[in-house]
Order: sequence, then structure tokens, then C-alpha cells
Amino acid sequence: MTDVVVTVPKGLWQEWIEEGDLPGDPWSNQDSYYSFGGTVPVIRPGERVYIVAHNKLRGYAPLSEVVVSLYGRAFVRQGGAVAVTIDEPIRGFRGWRYRWWHRDNEQPFPDWRVP
Repeated sequence: MTDVVVTVPKGLWQEWIEEGDLPGDPWSNQDSYYSFGGTVPVIRPGERVYIVAHNKLRGYAPLSEVVVSLYGRAFVRQGGAVAVTIDEPIRGFRGWRYRWWHRDNEQPFPDWRVP
């Protein structure tokens, strides 16, 4: 299984929270997009897109599709977000990376909104 990791910049954290369906919320019937640059990863629908913010893993959402157009690239989700973290700081980065930790190391993260 191939999962990817992306970063939400600190200055956009609150705006990002307000944009899409949050962990535990039912799907609003609106897709959420995360734009990215660079190459397109090898990832399939149902695999996970993890979010890092403020040097901490905040959770993931299942990928519904990757959109590639003249306007850019984006990971698309349709709800189903889950708040998890790991016991390791993660510095922010541009673009995306493949998940490097084992899923067994993930733990629930009830305070995921707190910067």
C-alpha cells in the first residue's frame, strides 16, 4: 500500500481546517482538494494522504483521485478523515513524500486542531 504525506503551512492552518470535512464529520458531498507541485506519486484511490502541520502528523484521509490538469495537480478526498499522530516531530516540506513510518505506530490524536 502506498500512502503520501503533505504539509499544510503554519500560516494556512486555520483556513485549511475551515475548508473541508473534519475527522468524525459526515461527508458534505463536496470534494476537498490539496494542490501540490512536482511529480505525481504512485498512489491509488483508497490509499491515504497524511497531513502534517506545526511539525506534527495530524491525520489522514482516504484518496478518492488525483487530478492532473493544465492548472496543476491535486489530491482529492471525499470525507473519511481520521485524526492520528506519531511520537516523532515532522518538519514541514514542499510537495509530497511517501509515508516512512509503520501504520502500527499511529495513535489517536484528539487534540489535532491545536497548533
